[in-house]
Amino acid sequence: MNDGQLQTIEQVRGFLEGSEVVEFSGLTTTEKYYWVKEVLIRFRYYMRKRGKKGVLRQYIGKVTGYSRAQVSRLIAEYKRTGRLKRTEYRRHRFPRKDIPPGVGLLARTDELHGWLSGPATKKIMEREHAVYGRAEFGNISRISVAHLYNLRRSNAYRNIARRYTKTKPVVSRIGERARPDPEGQPGYIRIDTVHQGDFNDQKGVYHINAVDEVTQWEIIASVGRISEAYLAPVLESMLVEFPFVIREFHL
Repeated sequence: MNDGQLQTIEQVRGFLEGSEVVEFSGLTTTEKYYWVKEVLIRFRYYMRKRGKKGVLRQYIGKVTGYSRAQVSRLIAEYKRTGRLKRTEYRRHRFPRKDIPPGVGLLARTDELHGWLSGPATKKIMEREHAVYGRAEFGNISRISVAHLYNLRRSNAYRNIARRYTKTKPVVSRIGERARPDPEGQPGYIRIDTVHQGDFNDQKGVYHINAVDEVTQWEIIASVGRISEAYLAPVLESMLVEFPFVIREFHL
């Protein structure tokens, strides 16, 4: 801030009225505080009468952009402490609540024993205290079963107890591999695939053998890939070629 040419209250008043030119640019908070302190010293603020103090307050507010309340706070702080220091902002933090020891013991017991029912878990903790002499289980072993379930639903318990359920495969009986039982009747087709093999990095074809279980009537076809797009039309055409009604076909 280049305002060294302002040395009297009249010059400051002229600046506020726009008759004086002063050069200043954007200042950081630390620079503003240093400049406010310098102005208070240069103009001997605390020795001035009320009217002249008001002029200086307006001047400080115009240059720094601070409100009247902020300017008053800075002036009072400098008078009280003899310095201006930026107050670091401290984010409000709620006090951290430690996890009750009983909740931790309950969570550990559940993990070790596989989340038994409330009465069974309570019995285990009673035995830990009475039979095995573990003093830390004294309080938790005396709670009611209802309160035990309340603790399991608490956030403290859920933060330390992790319960995972394994994925169970879904059984879908779309098709079943089973030996055909034609009972002497034709029309039970067994279908097998044989890969020809690769040659010189060339992918070989797959041979499809369709054989009737009783008559041993056989039809052979080939496909380039084992996929629905390749197999569906070929299988349809193969089944049509059999001279009897197709009752079942087995892969």
